[in-house]
Amino acid sequence: MKKLGLLLMLFAFALVFQANAQESASGAVITFKEKSVDFGDIVQGAKVEHTFILTNEGTVPLVISNVAATCGCTVPSWPKEPVAPGKSAEIKVSFNSTGKMGKQNSVVRIYSNATEPIEKVSLISNILPKTN
Repeated sequence: MKKLGLLLMLFAFALVFQANAQESASGAVITFKEKSVDFGDIVQGAKVEHTFILTNEGTVPLVISNVAATCGCTVPSWPKEPVAPGKSAEIKVSFNSTGKMGKQNSVVRIYSNATEPIEKVSLISNILPKTN
């Protein structure tokens, strides 16, 4: 009787493990063509922008709930409708260097229903002073 109970317990454990493995294998999965862009030297006051291309390589629609920047100088725009499995979408990010100096790394966080719920992309630049 003990052997039967142990066998049933092992079987139940195997079923739970398999269900968890299948659950983690499904869902929305974000991949980016690139996760950062370096604009190099730009003059203070310049505005730069980049469009990040993402693809949903998962099995369910990707829903982006929010995209947040590290400061008000960086403004993202993103798709409000779900991204179907296998489809691509764009996240456009603009950076205004007014009032900034030196090396800048503007990070944008993407919040979604993906298996990794928070992804990051960034715009990198080195702000040089204006010359009169």
